[in-house]
Amino acid sequence: QVQLVESGGGLVQPGGSLMLSCAASGSIFSINGMGWYLQAQGKERELVAGTTRSGTTNYADSVKGRFTISRDNAKKTVYLQMNRVEPEDTAVYYCNAEIRPTWRERGRDYWGKGTLVTVSS
Repeated sequence: QVQLVESGGGLVQPGGSLMLSCAASGSIFSINGMGWYLQAQGKERELVAGTTRSGTTNYADSVKGRFTISRDNAKKTVYLQMNRVEPEDTAVYYCNAEIRPTWRERGRDYWGKGTLVTVSS
């Protein structure tokens, strides 16, 4: 059973920093892309940042220059360093990964349960 578990959310003041982590566990043959999505209240889920297995990254325009995504393949973990946060960053952040559970299976998307980030003074 593959699981993605996020951690690191919480309350942070505007202009502050926060780091989110997401660890994959269970039966895993390989992990391809990993990423972070956010869902603000009443809005659709949207991509924040993604990274390929080789480390190529992409970001939403709204977070470029403020957020950094990274991954540790040995630990099966992806991180999101959030700097200079703004009230508009308030949302539930979800981890996503394309995982092959076994060599026989194709990769498919897995999601974490989400971690709430609240930016407020």
